[in-house]
Amino acid sequence: MTETTSEGAAALLQDALALYADDPVATAALQGYAERLSEPLRIAVAGMVKAGKSTLLNAIIGEEIAPTDTGECTRIVTWYRYGHTPRATLFPVVGEPRILPLTRVDGRLVFALGESRAEEVVRLVVEWPSSSLREVTLIDTPGIASLSADVSARSTDFLVPADSPSEADAIIYLMRHMHASDLRFLESFRDNVVGTSGTVNALAVLSRADEIGAGRIDSLLSADEIAERYRRDHSLRKLALEVVPVAGLLAQSARSMRQSDFESLQLLAGIDRSDRERIMLSADRFVRASVPAGLGAEARASLLERFGLFGIRLGVVLIRGGFNEPTPLAHELARRSGLNPLLDLVARQFQARAAALKARTALVGLETLLRTSPREGGGPLAAALERLQANAHEFRELRLLATIRTAGVPLSSELAAEAERLIGGWGADAALRMGLAPDTAPDDVLAEARRCLDRWRGVSENPLTDRSALEACRVVMRSCEGVVAGCLDLGLHRQPA
Repeated sequence: MTETTSEGAAALLQDALALYADDPVATAALQGYAERLSEPLRIAVAGMVKAGKSTLLNAIIGEEIAPTDTGECTRIVTWYRYGHTPRATLFPVVGEPRILPLTRVDGRLVFALGESRAEEVVRLVVEWPSSSLREVTLIDTPGIASLSADVSARSTDFLVPADSPSEADAIIYLMRHMHASDLRFLESFRDNVVGTSGTVNALAVLSRADEIGAGRIDSLLSADEIAERYRRDHSLRKLALEVVPVAGLLAQSARSMRQSDFESLQLLAGIDRSDRERIMLSADRFVRASVPAGLGAEARASLLERFGLFGIRLGVVLIRGGFNEPTPLAHELARRSGLNPLLDLVARQFQARAAALKARTALVGLETLLRTSPREGGGPLAAALERLQANAHEFRELRLLATIRTAGVPLSSELAAEAERLIGGWGADAALRMGLAPDTAPDDVLAEARRCLDRWRGVSENPLTDRSALEACRVVMRSCEGVVAGCLDLGLHRQPA
């Protein structure tokens, strides 16, 4: 996002604070929007009950700090932020916030809520010294469509409140299968934060992907095929930037692998193949087996709980294939879990355009306030807000991206796909916009940007181009010009002497 647009958003909020200075509720809301501009991007992890939200969140953070059982904590909206020292703060519905004691049980973090029940808690805020949390705040939400109406409402009210923008700037939505309820929620989330500068700001995760193939070693291949089918589904495509399959349990355990896990997998890799296949026909057989010697029932149960049969099978195959050290094995397991593509998408689609997403959320909040609580003298502020939303190029890109993925544009399929890429649909990085590898030489990025700019000028000037497509052409050209200017401004292009 350009500095001018960021400053413009901040200035509008300051003007609004002056206009609503005598209204404490409006002032608090506006101050919150202003603070969001300087805070890390907020990404919520949402989905139906038992979709694997907390497990995936642990995998992203690289620590087992989000509770994955069915206790009270999983019914509470929990924020995970970067902090120099671990700390958990409970914010009750009534009363002052209080610090919770933190303890480790079998390597997992346990929150002691004391006498508090979930319905008495607004949120938990966990600060943790993880590099993954430096640029984003992750928000774990209770299951949507829970049998408990209270639990389901807690997530819905948080993510899609009726009279204000969502608390989250973007969302990672987990689904085991694509149901109508998934689509309805994603539609509600998009409508809540779209305003006049809308975009598609959700990633869909086909969760627990290893279970699709009943834990077979080729389970993720089956999951990839299903994810590809979902990607082509028009109903989902207009609501999610991408669909990626992830074996969350494997990802979590790979990112937090212990020496004891590795040693157990090594023992299994050392026994005869027929014996190994026999004991791994089911979870019960695996726990009750007598081979290999040295792997007791408790160790088997722990391994099964942490990795599942799919993860155990895959770990054994990798060890036999040459991954004989814990760290390389953990990295390879994480890669094969599907976590790496998800993290890459989060970086390319969310973090790279964090400023635009945050500013859009704040301005939608300001727009809502001006509409629901109009003030005398608010006309100039509303007009300035409308100008910023209409003219800021980052917002025009987001609107065009949403249009391409919903109604479409009157361009050939090839040009429409190229337009989507050039405006950041594959990622906001300059090289990705140009369809080049991230490590492409700067001069090559600049040269391709100029070629794209010339091509789209030609498209816009072509008398056969539909007039309704001209605005899309102008947005694409401006994006190309931005890449060219960015390369030159940063001194990436070496001018001839």
